Amino acid sequence: MKAIHLLSGVVLAMLASPVFAAIPAQEQGAVSYKSDVRPIIHDYCLSCHKPGGKGYEKSGLDMRTYKSLMKGTRFGSVIKPGDSFTSILIQLVEGRAHAAIKMPFGMNGGLAKDKIETLKKWVDQGAKNN
Repeated sequence: MKAIHLLSGVVLAMLASPVFAAIPAQEQGAVSYKSDVRPIIHDYCLSCHKPGGKGYEKSGLDMRTYKSLMKGTRFGSVIKPGDSFTSILIQLVEGRAHAAIKMPFGMNGGLAKDKIETLKKWVDQGAKNN
């Protein structure tokens, strides 16, 4: 019993340590919309998927906010929380929907695998606004 109590104390101390706190949420297991997903959207998607952008004009997908992203396009949702495989957003960045509409559009080589994995993990974890 003492060993369990001691072990739980060690785990709590690790969680409270500044070293552990400096590890990105993704490496700790949880993917954060604010810290991990939004920067990807900002850097690779937002130039087209906001009012006035080509992607917005064609689909109606506004990626400026979590709420507008979750609303999806005029054709429907692009994210199915908990299911990255059937989420349209993931199908598009992986190029599984159709090569002509692989996102980000016109980007040679597409989105880096680590960024796609971050998006997939976030969706699989419930696509939370965290």
